[in-house]
Amino acid sequence: MPYSFGYFNFYDSTYILIIIAAVISLAASARVKSTFAKYSKVNGRRGITAEEAAADILHRAGIHDVKIGRIKGNMTDNYNPSTKVLSLSDSVYGSTSVAAIGVAAHECGHAIQDEQEYLPMRVRTAIVPVVNIGSRLSWPLILIGFLFSFGPLITVGIVLFSVVVVFQLVTLPVELNASGRALAVVDSSGLLDDNELKGAKKVLRAAAMTYIAAAAGSILQLLRLLLLSNRRRN
Repeated sequence: MPYSFGYFNFYDSTYILIIIAAVISLAASARVKSTFAKYSKVNGRRGITAEEAAADILHRAGIHDVKIGRIKGNMTDNYNPSTKVLSLSDSVYGSTSVAAIGVAAHECGHAIQDEQEYLPMRVRTAIVPVVNIGSRLSWPLILIGFLFSFGPLITVGIVLFSVVVVFQLVTLPVELNASGRALAVVDSSGLLDDNELKGAKKVLRAAAMTYIAAAAGSILQLLRLLLLSNRRRN
C-alpha cells in the first residue's frame, strides 16, 4: 500500500500531472534559452542597440512619457505601466543583436498597449493585488486544510489559486499581442531586415512558449487539487 500523510499519497496517481507540467516547463525554458543564445550572436546590420531600437519604436508610436532604463539580470526585461518605465536587462540594453532588439520591441509592445488602453492588459493590471494575495496564501491554506482535514480551508485555498490561474490565462493574449504590435513597427520602420526580423520572431515565439507552459502547468496543478479535494470528500 502507498504510504500516506493526511490526504497526500506519496505514490498518488495525480503526481503524473505534476510530472507533465514539469516537462512542459523545462522544454519551454530550454527552447527560449537556446533560441535567445543563437540570435544573440546575430547582430543587426544597422548596428543600433536594443535601447536605441526601443526609443525609436516608442517615438514612432507617439509615446513620449516612457523612460527607458537598465535593470540587472538576464531576461529580466519588463514594462511597468504604473511608473511608465521600460527596463531592459544587462544582456539586452546595449546589445545590437537580433535577439536583444526583439526583446526590446516586445517590451515596447506593452507600452503601446498601455497607451492604447488594451483591455486584457487593463484586466491583468487590475487583478494583480488579488493575485498577489492568492499566490501568497493559496498553498499554505491548502496544505493546512489537507493536513487537518478541514474542507472549507481547502476550498478557499483552491479559489485563491484559481485566481492565479486566471491571471496567467489573461497574460497569454497580453504577451502575444505585445509582440505582434511591436514587430509590426519594427517591420515598417526597417529597424531589422527581413531575415533579421524572422530571427526576432523566433525569439519571441520561444518566449511566448514559456507563458503557455506556465499557464498549462498551473491548470494541471489546479486539476490535481480538484481531484484531491474531491477524493477527500468521497
